[in-house]
Amino acid sequence: MESDQSNTNSGFTLIELMVVLAIIAVVASIVLSSQNSFNKTLTLTNTTYDIALTILNAETYGISSRAAGIMTNAGYGVHFQKTSANSFTFFADTYPLPSTSSVCHPIDDPSAPNARPGNCIYDSSKGEGITDHVLGNGITISKFCSYAIGSWSCSDNGLTSLDIVFARPNASPFISANGAYSASFPITAACLTVSSPQGGSRFISVSSYGQITANAPSCP
Repeated sequence: MESDQSNTNSGFTLIELMVVLAIIAVVASIVLSSQNSFNKTLTLTNTTYDIALTILNAETYGISSRAAGIMTNAGYGVHFQKTSANSFTFFADTYPLPSTSSVCHPIDDPSAPNARPGNCIYDSSKGEGITDHVLGNGITISKFCSYAIGSWSCSDNGLTSLDIVFARPNASPFISANGAYSASFPITAACLTVSSPQGGSRFISVSSYGQITANAPSCP
């Protein structure tokens, strides 16, 4: 009596293994690339919101008349400098003392309870700085702009510095350009462009009535 025996060897051939490994490598590359792109976008978005939050803190401190050392009624602001695109400064506008000739807070009686110090610009030599914020991951404030008398001026076309200051009693910002505040031709709005070296930008706007928007559609 004869019996048939069949030995069947099953498994992967070398070519099949190479194809599977190639597919896994391609999928892993796509996943890692997408994750890296997502992380970069998230970092840029978070940095933009951090900058906007610092401006909001200046508004909150200024309107609430938070004391700056022994100085009361001080305004608070944020200073941006073209030559320092990867940093900005949060400051208390405490210099000079209240005056009848103040450029942005003139008052008949400098000793009155509602008298406010400051000239609505950042004076680094007067110890006004509170915190220097340094941006990480190569992110920069690539451009900032100010709006006055019907037109925009930007840091890529003559604007070297921008100060946004808030002081009681209302939320309207006092905005200075190139280290000077103008009561005759006041700046009524500002816009910042925050950029990543990997590409992509986010925009922050500050309106004439103090609205701070961290996801503005664009800057000029």
